[in-house]
Amino acid sequence: MSRRGLGVLVLALGVLAAPLATDAQRPAKVPRIGYLVLSPLSDPPSAERQAFLDGLRELGYTEGRNVVIEYRSANWNRELLPDLAEELVGLKIDVIVAVPGAVDAARDATKTIPIVIPAIDLVESGFVASAARPGGNITGPGWSPAELTGKQLQLIKEALPKVSRVAALWNPANQGAPRQWRETEGAARLLGITLQSVEVRDPKDFPAAFSAMSRRRPDALITFPSPLTTAYRPIIVEFATKNRLPTMFGLRADVEAGGLLAYSPSITDAFRSAAGYVDRILKGGRPGDLPIEEPTKFELIVNLKTAKALGITLSPSILLRADTVIDR
Repeated sequence: MSRRGLGVLVLALGVLAAPLATDAQRPAKVPRIGYLVLSPLSDPPSAERQAFLDGLRELGYTEGRNVVIEYRSANWNRELLPDLAEELVGLKIDVIVAVPGAVDAARDATKTIPIVIPAIDLVESGFVASAARPGGNITGPGWSPAELTGKQLQLIKEALPKVSRVAALWNPANQGAPRQWRETEGAARLLGITLQSVEVRDPKDFPAAFSAMSRRRPDALITFPSPLTTAYRPIIVEFATKNRLPTMFGLRADVEAGGLLAYSPSITDAFRSAAGYVDRILKGGRPGDLPIEEPTKFELIVNLKTAKALGITLSPSILLRADTVIDR
C-alpha cells in the first residue's frame, strides 16, 4: 500500500474510532429518586428518612455524588400532594418513594414510573394484586398493622390486668384502617374487653374525640397509626397524661414522645428495606415482579417515665419482654 493510501486508511480509522472514544468518556447517567412526604422534612432527617439514606449508602449510593434525591414535602397540607407528585413525574425521575400519607397522590400521578411504598399493607389497601407478584408499578416492604392489634390488646391486658374498657382512636379513611378495626373487635371479644370507637378524620375532630373519652372514661387507649394521628401525637399524649390514661401506640416514636406502650414492626427497618427495592429497580428490576417482603423484626417499647407520671405499676412480665425500656 502506498504511503498516501496508508494515510487515508489511518485517518478513516481515526474518524470511526472517535465516537467510540466519546462514548467511553461520557459520564454514566446519575439515577434520580423522588421522595414524596406529607410531613415536613426535618433537619436532621427523621429516623425513617435517615434509615432510608443509610440503606442507600450501604448499597453504594451517596446522595449528591452518584444519586440525586428530589424531595417534595406538603408540610401537612394534603391538598398540595397531587401537584407535588405531578412535579416529580415531570422531572422524569427513575423511581418514587412515597411515604405513608402521600401514597394516593403518587399512585394517581403515574402508572409507569416505579413507586416504592414502605410501611403500609399494600395488598389490603388495594395497591397491588398480591404479595408474591404485585403487578403494576408499585411495590415495597410489607406492613400489616391489622394483624398486630390483637397482640397489642393482649399486651395491654398483660401490662395492666384490670383493664376492661379500651378506647380505640383511629381514622377510618386511612388505608387498611377498617380491617384493623375489625381485627381489634375480634381480639377484644376474646379478651373480654369492651371497645369504644373514637373516630378522627380531620384535625377538627380531636376536641370531640377527647370529649367522648372523657365522658366514657376508658381504662386505656389504643391508637391506630396514621398520618393524622402521627401529626397530632403531642396532643394525644398530652390528653392521655392529663387524664391518667395508659396508651398503646403503633410506632416506637409515639412512646419516645411520651406514650406508654408500643408494639409494631420496626419502621426504620421498613425504610431501610425500601432502599433495597430502589436499588433493584435502578438495576433493571420491574416493581411488579418484586415480592412484598413481610417484616421480620417486631419490638415492644415501654416508657417507665410515663408509667410513673400516670401513677401506674406495670406487670413485671411486660418489662421482661420489652425490647426497649425508656426510664428517663
